[in-house]
Amino acid sequence: MNVSTYVLPVLLIALIVVCIVKKVKVYDCFLLGAKDGLNLVIDVFPYIASIFVCIELFKASGLSSTISAWLAKPLSYIGIPSEVTEIILLVPLSGNGTIALLDGIFQKYGADSYIARCAAVIAGGSETIFYICAVYFSACKVKKLRYAIPVSLFCTLLGALIACALCRFM
Repeated sequence: MNVSTYVLPVLLIALIVVCIVKKVKVYDCFLLGAKDGLNLVIDVFPYIASIFVCIELFKASGLSSTISAWLAKPLSYIGIPSEVTEIILLVPLSGNGTIALLDGIFQKYGADSYIARCAAVIAGGSETIFYICAVYFSACKVKKLRYAIPVSLFCTLLGALIACALCRFM
């Protein structure tokens, strides 16, 4: 007997019971939430669309590969393998692109290699910063991001450095 198979039905039954006891008009609340959600999608969509267009232009133009080649040597001095440089560059921009690069590294170096482990930890421990900033800050109507993106990018680089150091010792 698996407890997890009963969690969702129990939660739904509990929700129905609480709504009946508190005399909440569930359908009206659902419609209000759906309306608010649709308005949020309409507000946020231009920001998300622009981020996706910029990401695709960045990858398709070859700029990603060029910048990665430039950064490979300096990053190798601080302990980050040059093979994962493009992942570090792409992680803040595109989760799908990162997974595609990660798959290529697995195919080329093997999943248990040092490079593959570094790439996997970097990809799994990072976030698509520009997408998140576009969604959350546009939803909150924040126009000036101040230090949010530079600090996030620095933390991504620091996380990559720590990931490679940990993978070296494990």
